[in-house]
Amino acid sequence: MTRVLILGANGQVARHTTARFLANSNARLTLYLRRASRLKNPDPKRVTVVEGDVLDMSALISAMRDQDVVFASLAGDLNKQAQSIVAAMDKAGLKRLIFVSSMGIYGEVPGEKYRSILDPYRDAAAVIEVSNLDYTVLRPGWFTQNPKIDYQITQKGEPFLGHDISLNSLSDLIVKLSLDPKLYVGCSIGVSQ
Repeated sequence: MTRVLILGANGQVARHTTARFLANSNARLTLYLRRASRLKNPDPKRVTVVEGDVLDMSALISAMRDQDVVFASLAGDLNKQAQSIVAAMDKAGLKRLIFVSSMGIYGEVPGEKYRSILDPYRDAAAVIEVSNLDYTVLRPGWFTQNPKIDYQITQKGEPFLGHDISLNSLSDLIVKLSLDPKLYVGCSIGVSQ
């Protein structure tokens, strides 16, 4: 049984992915967020809710104990958060990280210029890419509510295809990445429909 630590658990992607894990796997989940009172435990038999900040190294290391996978979908100072996650995973002896970034961080979206608003996402991805972790950086398009699961993947260095991605599609991919420790390891992948 895979044990997944979800950082930023009250965010839109994390909440959607939590529901997908519960419906389509037997994974055990630890939901990690700054204010635990904002989140109702969706399944007390399989889910633990932990209050903590990603920048609090001791709390983060403690939450990583006995986990198999770390899935991070965060906002804020992404560069510092990525540094904290990498350091904590090294100290906890954890290897598998799935980290949500953004499309466009490499200037890979045809017809769009790189903008400084993407700097935090690019900088966080750079921290992760030089780590010794078994990482997958996800670069999704804009989120839609389309219920259909349908997506295409591009590798770093390839032009981004499409523009949007349904939350169902992105969550489906995150669950697959979490349950298959070899899938897209060491990759930064664009995800779109």
